[in-house]
Amino acid sequence: MRIETPIPGIRIKHSPGAIHVESEALLTTLSSSFHGGGFRRVRHILNANVPVDYCSDDPASDLERIARQCDITGPFIGLLTAVPLHKARLALVEESGVRVGVLATAGIGNATSAGISAPYKATPGTINLIVLVDAALTRAAMVNAIITTTEAKTATLIDMAIRTPDGALATGTSTDTVTVATTGRGAHHSYAGPATIPGWLIAKAVRQVVRDALLAE
Repeated sequence: MRIETPIPGIRIKHSPGAIHVESEALLTTLSSSFHGGGFRRVRHILNANVPVDYCSDDPASDLERIARQCDITGPFIGLLTAVPLHKARLALVEESGVRVGVLATAGIGNATSAGISAPYKATPGTINLIVLVDAALTRAAMVNAIITTTEAKTATLIDMAIRTPDGALATGTSTDTVTVATTGRGAHHSYAGPATIPGWLIAKAVRQVVRDALLAE
């Protein structure tokens, strides 16, 4: 299934095995992913489904194989999730000429509270957030957008009273990822904190989509 987004030139291909965000033009991205992480210029973001008992010594190679199956050529950002992809959710918001779309897959079997939960072997349960911004953000603003996204995600988990196995309010999971992708079009933005238009839209969409993804059946 292919979904045309309100962001011109960006479409989402959805199958049982992978969600593929594809852009006609290069996107400027900042990602915490192990595959394609950091600052990049890419046209493809892949969120691939793996079994709940997935264990691999080379997950990057697994992602490369899945990318080839999706006809992805060239650099891409790769994410992994054990959440069934029919539970993925998309939120779209717009204000003052800035469009934001946030795509989420969310599981909390691996819920943690930062600074409280001790390191331990991860079990399935990850919140992957792909934040698409139809605007021109500086690199500093993209870092700001990562912070805003994380704040909104954590606030949503607390609002939903999600707890860790030891009873603490969860701030996320131990394997969460955030990917921010910008088109570079339109007005220039040096900031993306929650008091800015881009940050407010990002936070609003993240709150909606994390809740929707966690409640998905």
